[in-house]
Amino acid sequence: MDWTRHIKIQQAAQIVCGGGVIAYPTEGVWGLGCDPADRRAVYHLLALKGRDVGKGLILVAADIHQLQPYLRGLSPAQRATLEDSWPGPVTWLVPDNGRAPAWITGDFDTLAVRVTDHPLVQGLCRAFGGPLVSTSANPQGKPPALDSLSVRRYFGRRLDYITPGRVGGRGRPSQMRHLASGEITRPG
Repeated sequence: MDWTRHIKIQQAAQIVCGGGVIAYPTEGVWGLGCDPADRRAVYHLLALKGRDVGKGLILVAADIHQLQPYLRGLSPAQRATLEDSWPGPVTWLVPDNGRAPAWITGDFDTLAVRVTDHPLVQGLCRAFGGPLVSTSANPQGKPPALDSLSVRRYFGRRLDYITPGRVGGRGRPSQMRHLASGEITRPG
């Protein structure tokens, strides 16, 4: 199925363009997302989760080209490392080159980025026209939602939209690695 053209994904992308916060399935858990350039939307998402802005957020993209502005300055070897692991459930902490807003990088000098292999999320990013914020759909300290019913229980009507779809079957958030050191900062 081409999720980019699916009417519900088109609706979700329009809501994101209008400053909304949505929920959608990812490779392993349900995620919350919004336009990373929209400060108000990001702060609304953080308030829903009860998450401090200093913790930073992940950007998820349909392909590496959508992340190009954030990858400028990487060496060819670093880019090859990213390309070898994507698409897939590996989030990389890349050096912040100043292109991402502070409400995305938080208190860090890195930016968390991932190219998804989940077809619905790829379609959503393509319909939106760029990367989205992607953070697990759960209030801080609670288990990540694994289905849309759990998303509804956590957030009720406080979300602007919940897409159709199912998680990719991993059952846990993506692995997170630091590009400079290769260190795994979050097991996946």
